Amino acid sequence: MTRPRKDRSTCEGGSAPDGVVTSRGHNVPSSYLGHEVAQLTKLRSEPNGLLSRVGLGKSLLPVSPVMMLAGRESNYSGRGRFSSADSCHVLSRYLPVNGPRRIDQMNSRAYVSQFSADGSLFVAGFQESEIRIYNVNGGWKVQKEILAKNLRWTITDASLSPDQHYLVYASMSPIVHIVNVSSSVTKSHANVTEIHEGLDFSVGDDIEGELSFQIFSVKFSTDGRELVAGSSDDSIYVYDLAANKLALRIPAHKSDVNSVCFADESGNVIYSGSDDNLCKVWDRRCFVTKGQAAGVLTGHLEGITFIDSRGDGRYFISNGKDQSIKLWDIRKMSNKVTCPNPRLRDEWDYRWMDYPPRARNRKHPNDQSLATYEGHSVLRTLIRCYFSPAYR
Repeated sequence: MTRPRKDRSTCEGGSAPDGVVTSRGHNVPSSYLGHEVAQLTKLRSEPNGLLSRVGLGKSLLPVSPVMMLAGRESNYSGRGRFSSADSCHVLSRYLPVNGPRRIDQMNSRAYVSQFSADGSLFVAGFQESEIRIYNVNGGWKVQKEILAKNLRWTITDASLSPDQHYLVYASMSPIVHIVNVSSSVTKSHANVTEIHEGLDFSVGDDIEGELSFQIFSVKFSTDGRELVAGSSDDSIYVYDLAANKLALRIPAHKSDVNSVCFADESGNVIYSGSDDNLCKVWDRRCFVTKGQAAGVLTGHLEGITFIDSRGDGRYFISNGKDQSIKLWDIRKMSNKVTCPNPRLRDEWDYRWMDYPPRARNRKHPNDQSLATYEGHSVLRTLIRCYFSPAYR
C-alpha cells in the first residue's frame, strides 16, 4: 500500500462513474477506497491468525480473552507478549468502567474542547471569556488560565500551535487573538498580565470592521506558520503569521463556513464544511487560476458542524446536524453539486429543538462518503468530532 505523495495536486480533480483517478493516473474502483480503511483497521485490531484459527483454514472471531491469554503464555508470537493489534482486540471487548468523572466546573457553558496532538494537554473554552489548558499527564491540573479579550457572545474556537507554545482563540468577530501559553504566567489576563495580540482577518477596505463577520473555526497549519479560518460571510481565510497579514480569502460556500482545517503538512490543501450541507476541498496551488474548489463531497442532509483531517491528505471526517458523522476520501470527490433531499431548516432548528425522529431515516441519494456513524446527538451548538490520535 503506497502513501499519497505530499506534492500531488488536486487541480485536475473530478469524478468518474466507475472509479477515481489517483495521483498516479490509475483508475481505482470506488469500492476499493472503503476497503483500504477497513484493511488498516483490520491490521491494527485483528489478533494473530494462530489465535483465531479453530480448524484447517477456518478462523473464529472474536477470540476470547482466555484464549488470548493462553496463547500469550505459550509464546505463540515468539516475543512473549501481545502485539499492539492483539492488545486492541482484547480491549475492544470491554466498555470503560472508570468514568466519566468531572474534571472541572465553571459558571458558563463549555463551547470548545480539544486535546493537543500528543494528548498531553486539553483545551476548554467557555462562554464567559475563559479558556483553560489542563495538564493531562499532571493529574488534569490547570496549567494556564486565559481571560479572553473583546469577547462577543462566546469563544467560538481555539487552536494550539503544533509546538504547543501558542494558542489562538476566535469569537463572534473577524479578530483572532494569539497567546503565548509557554510563558511562566499561569493566569493570562488579556493586556493586563500578558499581551493577547489581535490578528485582523477582515479585508483592508472593509468599513464595518469588527461587525463585518464572525469567525466560527480557526486552525494552525502543521508547520505553525499559517492560520486558516471559516466565517459567517461564507468564506475561508488564510493568515500568514510570519508576515502578520491576511494571505488569502476564498468565497467558499453559500452559507456559514462552520469548520476548516489543513489536509496535511504541506498546507496546500484545505477542507471546509458549511451550513450549505457540503464538504469542499480547496487546492491553493490552482485556486488562483481556477477560482473554484478542487472538488465537492455530498452526503450530509443538514449543515456541517465540524471537520477533522486524518493528516494524510486523503481522509477526513465530518460531523453534521443530520445527527451523523461521515468518513470521506477525497479521491471520491466530484466537481458537480447534486441537490440533496429537502432540508428541515424551515421546521427545525438544532439550537433549541430535538431532531425529528422521522428525519433519521432520510438518506442522501448521492452520498459519496465511505462510512456513516450514527447514534449520537448534534444539538444546541457546533459539536466537534476528532480522529483518535493513535489511529490517525
